[in-house]
Amino acid sequence: MKHKPKAKGSIIAALDVGSSKIACFIARIVDDEGNFEVLGVGHQASQGVKAGSVIDLDAAESAIRQTVHAAENMAADKIKGFPLREVIVNVPGVHTKSHNFTIDVEISGQDVTDNDVRRALAKAQGHAVSAESELIHTIPITYTIDGNNGIREPRGMFGHKLEVDVHLVTGEISALRNIATCIERSHLDIAALCESGYAAGLASLVEDEMDLGCTVIDMGGGVTSIAVFYNGGMIYSDSIPVGGRHVTSDIARGLTTSISDAERLKVLYGSAVASSTDENELIDVPQIGEDNQTVPNHAPRSLLVGIIQPRLEEILELVRAKLNDSGVGPAAGRRVILTGGASQMPGLRELGQQVLDKQVRLGRPIRIDGLADAVNGPAFATTAGLLTYIAERSDEMPAEIMAMVEPGNLFERVKFWLRENW
Repeated sequence: MKHKPKAKGSIIAALDVGSSKIACFIARIVDDEGNFEVLGVGHQASQGVKAGSVIDLDAAESAIRQTVHAAENMAADKIKGFPLREVIVNVPGVHTKSHNFTIDVEISGQDVTDNDVRRALAKAQGHAVSAESELIHTIPITYTIDGNNGIREPRGMFGHKLEVDVHLVTGEISALRNIATCIERSHLDIAALCESGYAAGLASLVEDEMDLGCTVIDMGGGVTSIAVFYNGGMIYSDSIPVGGRHVTSDIARGLTTSISDAERLKVLYGSAVASSTDENELIDVPQIGEDNQTVPNHAPRSLLVGIIQPRLEEILELVRAKLNDSGVGPAAGRRVILTGGASQMPGLRELGQQVLDKQVRLGRPIRIDGLADAVNGPAFATTAGLLTYIAERSDEMPAEIMAMVEPGNLFERVKFWLRENW
């Protein structure tokens, strides 16, 4: 598919508002191919967001403001007099819906132009408009001209009828408004929206994986997003409202320790699969509410792993059920890429292969050079992918398609002119 990259020298910024962290990357486009360099990075623990939804506007606004400010400070040396104005923002999968349509338009024996493609996409967008939802993505997957299918690039080809298979992603207006309010109160405008799983895939997949079919599982703090890629684009997206935070809560309850101590134990000693040494290895579990920690409270590591493993198995089984019900099984291929902060649990890859019966690898941002190690792991795949989306795929933004489309035949042009001028 032909994508038009943003102009060289453009400044782009991504804001990833998650349940466990908020991150901001500021970058500059360095060439005509859409490649970019990251100039500033800011991230901190999330506030006011739970399971992908804003639950406290003031807390979320404050966390967003601090994160963006940190990224701006880092970028300030490289860009003089630069206050950030626009950001591209992620939309958690729990607030989106996936729709697939096949649309056709007449091209009357002429060669297919950019405008013909846009007309087909604009027609598809009309099918997904409703009062409760807003269109986020219009992703063309494959084209057919006069019955010849599987065409990736139809422009310049001749025919009478152009068909396009389109994947549309819509978002709940109420949830989007809450996110938008926090961002606008931080004196920023939203340049575009991008579904979290799609962004994670754009950051971490190689071209062959996108073409041949694979599934991205983006495991965040409160939401696990699923995105299936095939033929170079996303053909299905979904999510489950469970993530790394739920694992931490299980540990806190199971070992009667605080949430912060449970998180520390999870990071230091956690594993998704049991090993033979777990029974003999003792870990110190601080008891909740006890100030005096002079007497250590030892528990076998097997107890911790025994709490973590069932929850991660449940997440993977829920993902498997979603994929089975979606009908995209054959296109999803046998390859799974895990991203997100919660995907870094030791042993999760092996557990994923066992539960999903697919090849599993850990994904990280591979399309950005020069990212510091601290922000170059699976936890920052979505943030990095937002930059890739705005840099390379802005032609999939619904507003862009509607703004650029011209009516096809003379009668449509007359109707369009009358509507615009009267």
